[in-house]
Formats: sequence, structure tokens, C-alpha cells
Amino acid sequence: MAFTMRQPFRLTSTLGYVSKSAFKSTPIRAFHHSRPAANFFTSRANTPISTLAKARNAFRQSRTYIQQTSSPTATAGNLGQKLLIGGAMFGGTLIALNVIFNRETREDGGMPPYERSYLNDTFMHTGLGVGIIGLSARAMFQSGFTYRLMATNPWIVMIGGLALSVGTMMGTRATDPSNYIQKYGLWSAFNVTQGALLAPLLFMAPPALIARAGLYTVAMMGSISFIGATAKQEKYLYLGGPLLAGVAIVAVSGFAPLVLPATAVRTLAFTENIWLYGGLAVFGGFTLYDVQKILYHARMAERGVIRKDAVNESISLELDFLNIFIRMVQILMMQQNRRK
Repeated sequence: MAFTMRQPFRLTSTLGYVSKSAFKSTPIRAFHHSRPAANFFTSRANTPISTLAKARNAFRQSRTYIQQTSSPTATAGNLGQKLLIGGAMFGGTLIALNVIFNRETREDGGMPPYERSYLNDTFMHTGLGVGIIGLSARAMFQSGFTYRLMATNPWIVMIGGLALSVGTMMGTRATDPSNYIQKYGLWSAFNVTQGALLAPLLFMAPPALIARAGLYTVAMMGSISFIGATAKQEKYLYLGGPLLAGVAIVAVSGFAPLVLPATAVRTLAFTENIWLYGGLAVFGGFTLYDVQKILYHARMAERGVIRKDAVNESISLELDFLNIFIRMVQILMMQQNRRK
């Protein structure tokens, strides 16, 4: 199972200081002290100070008006350019991944109806779970509930949230699918706890950046899921062992800032890259593995070996989504900070 319960949020207090006075008050020069050749300026020395101040304020207001009218156009252009670049990037990624990893397609001529239905039910529950996580995180952020909890003791909140998350996840997996009320109640509680762990991220990233990260995550997981669904049966199930080893390395690199001294700058930068980009690769591989595992479970459920349980299958994909999404947000924040 994917390493999913770690949410390394570092709430940093980085406030920008802006100067309060754009124009400092300076004494006004008297133009009658200038050279005799510029006598036509001499009449402006008799102009009252209030008139000069009014003219200067009028100029500032006109300049502010011009900037405000031109800024939405520039913002819209930048947004459209970013969306175009993002769509082209992920479209190229989908084609490249399909060519490299999907050369051997299914031998049965396509996906059977039972497997297709099982996979669609799992994706539907995954989307519902991600929606519950997003709505609960936004509600906790807007109400200030997360801020008050983090202000009391962040470690207790994180440890308690992880304990609740693990407990509700294990309870959901252990509940029989026929017990709908308990099953969906524990599943909803699990999603709410994930939203509580994700809510502090909203304090650090602007909404536009979070929306972009969500779009990139959906595109990445969608392309990988397409490959896993159309590839040869059980082709990528062997990735379970190597992925567990990779996620262990990613987890250790995430705890490196707690162990290494602050002077080891290069080592900390190296471990951070492992946690970010290595984590993207690992959880992208887990997405591929989980999709093929879902199809394998569908074949077993069709033969009556196991019970059909789309809720349990969706938990793995939800956790893959969260881990990829968090890393996408951090990468976009790093790129935004470099531009400043």
C-alpha cells in the first residue's frame, strides 16, 4: 500500500514588507532661483502649493486608472498561456507514456463489461472521496477551525489527525461491503480527516496555484490510469515490491530535515528533491499498479473468490492523488518563488 499518511506541512511566516510612503515629502523648489534664460518658469513660483498638490494627485489617479484597466488583460493572457502550456505538456506526456509503456495491449480484445463496471465504480468513489476531502478542507480553512487547532499545538494535531486517518482507513477496509451504513460512515470520516490534514496547505498557497496543481494531478493520474487500464493483463503487478522500497526511501528523505543540521544545505536540498520528484515518480507508479490491481480484483470478484468492494479500491487511488497533489503544489510554489 502506498505510503500515504505523511503530510509534511511547514507553516512559515513569510510576510512581505511594503513601504508605506511612495513619495516622500520634499521641499518645493522655487523656480525664480533658476537662470535668467528660463524666465517663463518664474510665474510657476507664485502658484500656491495646494494647486501643485492637486495636480500631482490627479496624475497619480490617472496612472492608477491606466494600470487597473490593463492588468486584467495581462492576467488573462498569462492564464491562457499557462493552460495552453500545461495541456500541451500533459498531452505529450500521455502520448510518450503510451508509446513507451503500453506497447503490449490486452490480449482479450478489450476490457470485459464486468471489469469496466468495476473500474468505473472505483473511479466514481475516488472522485467522490476527493470531493469530500476538498470541501471539508475548504470549510475548515474558512471557519478558522484548522488555524485554532494548529495554534494550540501543531504536533498534537498532526499526530492525532494521522491516528484518526489510519484508524478510519483500517476500519473502512475491515467493514464488510454489505454493511453500507458503517462502511460509508467510516469512509466519509476517513475523507474528512484527510481534509483536515490538507487544510493547512491552504494557508500557504493561493487558490489559483491550488487549482493548477489539481488540474495537473488529474491530468497525470488520468494518463497513467489509461495506460494501466489498456495495458496487458497483470503487466505491472510486479511493481508492488520495488514501489514499496521506493516509498520507504521517499519517507526517509522527508524526515531528513528533522535529523540533519541546518548547515548541511546541499544534503537537505538533495533530500528535498528526492521527496518531491522521487515521490512523484513513486506515486505515479503506484497509480499504475493500483489500476491493474483493481482489474485483477475485478476478475477475482467475477469468479466469486473475493467480494466486490469499490470503496476499498478507491482509498488507494485517493491516497495516490493526495500525495501527487501535495508535491505538485510545492513544486509550483517553488517555481513562483524563483520568479519573484
